[in-house]
Amino acid sequence: MEPPVSEPGPDAAEPIPGPAPEAPPEDTVSLGRRLRQPKTILSIVLPLILTLLVFRVAFQLDIATLIQGVQQANKVWLLVAFLVFYLGFPLRGYRWKRILAATRFKITTRDGTEILFLSWLVNCLVPAKLGDVYRAYLLKLNEPRASLSRTFGTVFIERLLDIFAIAVLGLAAGFWSFRNGFPPAIQFVVVLGIGVVVAMVVLLLTLRNFGRGLLVRFHVPHRFVELYDKFEEGVFGAIGPRQLPPLLLLTALIWSTEGLRFFFVVKALGYPGVDLGLSGAFFVALIGSLLTAVPLSPAGLGTVELGVSAVLVYAYNVPQTQAATIVIVDRLISVFSIIVIGGILYVVSGKRRGAGLAPGSGPMDEVAAPV
Repeated sequence: MEPPVSEPGPDAAEPIPGPAPEAPPEDTVSLGRRLRQPKTILSIVLPLILTLLVFRVAFQLDIATLIQGVQQANKVWLLVAFLVFYLGFPLRGYRWKRILAATRFKITTRDGTEILFLSWLVNCLVPAKLGDVYRAYLLKLNEPRASLSRTFGTVFIERLLDIFAIAVLGLAAGFWSFRNGFPPAIQFVVVLGIGVVVAMVVLLLTLRNFGRGLLVRFHVPHRFVELYDKFEEGVFGAIGPRQLPPLLLLTALIWSTEGLRFFFVVKALGYPGVDLGLSGAFFVALIGSLLTAVPLSPAGLGTVELGVSAVLVYAYNVPQTQAATIVIVDRLISVFSIIVIGGILYVVSGKRRGAGLAPGSGPMDEVAAPV
């Protein structure tokens, strides 16, 4: 039986009781084992087949025209789209570094970016957003003093910041793109975006004011209350008056790379009469990003392709084959390239083997402002 696990710092005197360590079971985070599971294979194959069928039947996709469009695309603009998209990863790594620093844990931007990119690889290969679990696991694996529950809290607030940015930026881009009135097909998306923002505010207020009290009231075991306290610290440590403005700016920059990627993909394909403008590209790209939150398939496979294609066809009057081509090329950059590059990183990275973080990383002895 292993001794109880405790953490240094302010809560060092309150070790987590019980013989089990805080790390999740290995079979929960093993990428190779997950990829061999039948349900994972089905979650990839079925959406892919359904997407191809819908593209072929409902959208009347002309494969020859699609291939021709890809071959004739401006390779320089495609490279720009690729580079702009990948600029978002060091920004994400730096943002996570700041969030962790607010919870008194130090990590370099390079380590944060590497771990985060590996977690994106997992999200592109397996459903249910397992990459978020994998990210917390990798941090714990490379720095045993890291708290999993606190790390989950940082990932959770990151997700809320992302959804908030997608909703706000998407609504702003939509209002600008459809200045003369939203098409009926888009009105539901607008209402959904407003509802998402309201729901997030209510969720944060509930967690902040009633979360711990509800656990105590319903006599939840003390161990889980302690874990919740660390989770709550991860959530709210980063959204104080000093930390929140820089994080909002970083989040806006991160999601701007998504909109710019889509804008340059459309520009690279150069279809006559297809000009979404910058606001339209942002609006469509952010709708696609919002659809990736649906955890039914890896990286929203099937849901994103069909949803974005439908917006292009019915809201922007893009011909069906051209809409499908735009979406497929965009997804080659935003998903397939991550699988290829992330697969290489997965093979060579020492992080998945617990090689450790950069010197100086780990819990901070004193609360320090993020830098």
